[in-house]
Amino acid sequence: MLSIQRDSRSVEDLPYELVERKGVGHPDTMCDAMAERMSRYYSLHCLKEFGGVAHHWFDKVTLYGGGAETDYGRGELTSPYRVKVFGKAAFRVGPAEIPVQDLMFRAAADVLAEVTTGFDAARHLVVELGVVDHQGSGRGLSRYQPASPADLVPLRSGGLVSNDTNLLHGYAPLSRLENVVLGLEHLINGSAFKQRHTDTGWDVKVFGSRRRDAFSLVVNMPFLASRIESMDHYLARKAVTQEEVAEFVRSLGIRDFQLLMNATDRNGRPYLTALGSVADTGDVGVVGRGNRVNGLITPMRPMSIEAPAGKNPLDHTGKIYNVMAMRLARQVHEKFGGPAQVHIFTSKEAPLERPDEVVVTTPDAAEPALTSLAETAVAGSGDLTVELIETGITLW
Repeated sequence: MLSIQRDSRSVEDLPYELVERKGVGHPDTMCDAMAERMSRYYSLHCLKEFGGVAHHWFDKVTLYGGGAETDYGRGELTSPYRVKVFGKAAFRVGPAEIPVQDLMFRAAADVLAEVTTGFDAARHLVVELGVVDHQGSGRGLSRYQPASPADLVPLRSGGLVSNDTNLLHGYAPLSRLENVVLGLEHLINGSAFKQRHTDTGWDVKVFGSRRRDAFSLVVNMPFLASRIESMDHYLARKAVTQEEVAEFVRSLGIRDFQLLMNATDRNGRPYLTALGSVADTGDVGVVGRGNRVNGLITPMRPMSIEAPAGKNPLDHTGKIYNVMAMRLARQVHEKFGGPAQVHIFTSKEAPLERPDEVVVTTPDAAEPALTSLAETAVAGSGDLTVELIETGITLW
């Protein structure tokens, strides 16, 4: 059921706004990335070996970090990262085994190698499984204990129903503050910045607030201890990178802003890590505690608490409709202008192509055109599943 609401109010009209982003090297974001990579690798293995995807979910990944010794000119991991995977999955299809442990380890290792510097999976990673194949209430044995490839679900299968009861949200466009917070983390953890500043780490966190047209930004960015020789060296390097960060903010047309970088420096302690993340020193990460699907934490916007990373891409609407709501909001904004919001509610066992409610909020839109846009989006759940598995969609 599609409902259309007319509303022209924007978050830019609010006198005060708050936004946060946890960067790709933050332990929580690491867990989101690992969980989703685990789902993809598992799905791709099943498709290659059996022609369909076995039911699974790996959306309860936790990371409890390692130990490290750091000092000026030295940074070494002394205790490995430990990743615990909680979830459900099939371990075999008939007599053929699915190498779940190997797939989980490779997924975690690949992610951590991308968002740290100097990571060596053989020395720095332990992956522990808390995955079971127990059957749920009302489910047949074939769901997590398939007897043959015929029990698996091929891509773009018709007749699938929602695996859960979910409420998802999306909105567009991003505000000025949201754009600068997201852009800053993308800048600092982007390949060009990392090539220019090879001594910078990955556990970047960006906070932003806006009072009318005055912006306040806090950026926490570690440096690699092995490449910093002294406190004076650290402060000099921070000054260089801080000016580049400030220039980026100015390039977005923001003139009235304050920028605080590495707040712990106020206590005389440099922000140094071994591999570029506080996960080096035992900090813990958990799926779903960080960014929403659009990459931001936005308490003044409609925001689902669903943790999509690692969920089954075939029929878990907490994942599929999360992406769908965000994309549909963007399409409504681009086609009709003005701020747009999309809210999708579905009950368990509802057909994927017919969620219980789709509510679109927009200031002005031709109803037939908007209805067609929404119906096309909802009908594309199978294509979203293929994209999630074959290409990958960033969900954090």
